[in-house]
Amino acid sequence: MNPTPYLVVTAHRSEYPDPISFEAGALLQLGERYEGPEDWQDWYFCRTDAHPGGWMPLTILKPLGAGSARALEGYTARELDTEVNEQLIASRRLNGWLWCRRESSGETGWVPEQTLAAPVD
Repeated sequence: MNPTPYLVVTAHRSEYPDPISFEAGALLQLGERYEGPEDWQDWYFCRTDAHPGGWMPLTILKPLGAGSARALEGYTARELDTEVNEQLIASRRLNGWLWCRRESSGETGWVPEQTLAAPVD
């Protein structure tokens, strides 16, 4: 995905102040599949030996069986808290979420795609 500007149309607040993160190759305990009204596809709650857990997309995991998986890439579940009318630059899309950078501060994190709109010139 090329860096793409977005405008926040609905504020977002993270419910996870201590996001899970890991390097490529990390061994994870694969937990429950997300089921919710947002219809985010293939998100799973996973744990590591060092972290009690967080949500991640199946696309970055290689299931190994017996409830375990290996990370295909490094990942952080850090979400970006946003306010209406903020300008963000998205650089990656994963299962209904965009990895964004706040233009004003350079902060980065995941933002639900449904809370954003392409800015009007």
